[in-house]
Amino acid sequence: MTFGYLGLAVHYLGHWRGHVLWPRRSAIEHSLLGALLLLHAIVLTLPVFHSGTVSLGLGTALSLLSWMMLLIFWTGSYFSRMEGLQTFLVPVAFVAVLLAEILPLPRNTYAVNDVAFLLHMVVSLLAYSLFAIGALIAILMLMQERALHERKPGRLSGKLPPLMVMENLMFQTLGTGFLLLTASLASGVLFSEEVFGKPAVFSHKTVFAVTSWLVFGALLVGRKYRGWRGRMAIRWTLGGFALLLLAYIGTKAVMQFVLH
Repeated sequence: MTFGYLGLAVHYLGHWRGHVLWPRRSAIEHSLLGALLLLHAIVLTLPVFHSGTVSLGLGTALSLLSWMMLLIFWTGSYFSRMEGLQTFLVPVAFVAVLLAEILPLPRNTYAVNDVAFLLHMVVSLLAYSLFAIGALIAILMLMQERALHERKPGRLSGKLPPLMVMENLMFQTLGTGFLLLTASLASGVLFSEEVFGKPAVFSHKTVFAVTSWLVFGALLVGRKYRGWRGRMAIRWTLGGFALLLLAYIGTKAVMQFVLH
């Protein structure tokens, strides 16, 4: 699986940089990516079926997050024009899978028969995945915009949809992610004892997550009533995602490696 992602990453990045190793065949690439996603899912779920528990260390969380991002892209490409995003999503998945193999597992595990926890985890990871895709689109839009202003379209603009299409896709992604993040925060606060087995506590993770929710909410309101777009929308998107990273990945890294 790791080598599969590496091979696809080299293929996509090679075409982006102008170093063609194999010709582009969208149908074959889509099928290969689907097969890799299936294999990735099996690798992620085998330990769960074996032990009846799930261990969400930093490496496992990144691997699962990258799998969801690619799955959203893979299914969404049937309905929307998302060509070009795989050039950057597949290398991210390769790095995440590699880290999952290298980083140690944490001691804390969760029982998979806890339906409330599983629902909360799935909704949360879907929200993070959508916001990660939205942040990636924002970065690519910034690169496209800068290239157009400098009148140097380069290889990137030819591999991605037009800016307007990218912007609409970004806001569709952020809108869905915002609804899922709202559900995740509500379930974590209102049903904390059912989900985590203890009352809700005021922590750094909660502060960063709620602040991120406010940032994305303000961005969506500004888009609807003030017509926010372009660099302003990009800055708000990246700022909100940075807070979300601090809430989840940053907290998990500190807990696992600093506080053990």
